[in-house]
Amino acid sequence: MDADLTLNLIEATVQIDQPVNDQKRMVGTGFLVSVPREGAAPEVVLVTAAHVFERMPQNEVRIGWRVKAANGTWQYSPTRIPIRNDAGPMWTQNPKQDIAVIPVQVPPSYKDKAIPMSWLADERSFDQLHVSPGDEMMTLGYPHGYSANTIGFPILRAGRLASYPVGPVSSFPTFLIDLTAIPGNSGGPVFMTEHTERAPGTEMPKVTLVSGILTKQVEVNAQRLELGLVTHAVFVRQTIEQLFAARGQAPGVKAGVTSSASPPPVVILPKKGAPKVSGASAAGQGKSKP
Repeated sequence: MDADLTLNLIEATVQIDQPVNDQKRMVGTGFLVSVPREGAAPEVVLVTAAHVFERMPQNEVRIGWRVKAANGTWQYSPTRIPIRNDAGPMWTQNPKQDIAVIPVQVPPSYKDKAIPMSWLADERSFDQLHVSPGDEMMTLGYPHGYSANTIGFPILRAGRLASYPVGPVSSFPTFLIDLTAIPGNSGGPVFMTEHTERAPGTEMPKVTLVSGILTKQVEVNAQRLELGLVTHAVFVRQTIEQLFAARGQAPGVKAGVTSSASPPPVVILPKKGAPKVSGASAAGQGKSKP
């Protein structure tokens, strides 16, 4: 695992919350993506699971920015952003998958924190990197509203790819990882920062690959199977493209895996006896959370 690349994802991941009452709040996870535009500065969008926004009934949510002062001290400095207006939702939602994106104005210190859109896996990425069952993937988020510290950094967790096959994405839009999708983790990035497999006779570069977005937990008869459901990152790409298409624009980026040297809880009711998957956003407040 490349520590520097992991830190890039940590810095790009933020908490999304909305108070329920004086004691509780709804919590989800999101991450920032920088979308290049031809003839214009890149635009930053916030990516999360669509059900995170859907389950937050108020028109504004808080985004948990972390700000580092000149003396080196950190401060948790959340601000509110609108997600609805009189016309309805302001986010763009994938028509088939549990993914939402919304443009955001980030604080000056976050100007370079968003990850490049080129880090999002596309339809070919897993084949190109020979991703296979048992490969380790990591995710970032705020389980039960907890953060890693009082400054609001996300908690890093890891699990192994538990599905086969994982493509094509048109047939298999989601995959499983051996990790419990705890409420509050919904919307967090699932990623790999290094892959040790090599194609015969070739040297594969070290890569940062955002594999997907954690959206649900798998249950059977109300019992968790300790498995997380991940929606492929290609659908994040599609949703960003959908946002720009609605404006008559197109992101100025080509799909593809990049090396580290490059710029770089809706409940689904199952059939009887079948597993069900439920969302991972939550009402609650972790004690370590600011």
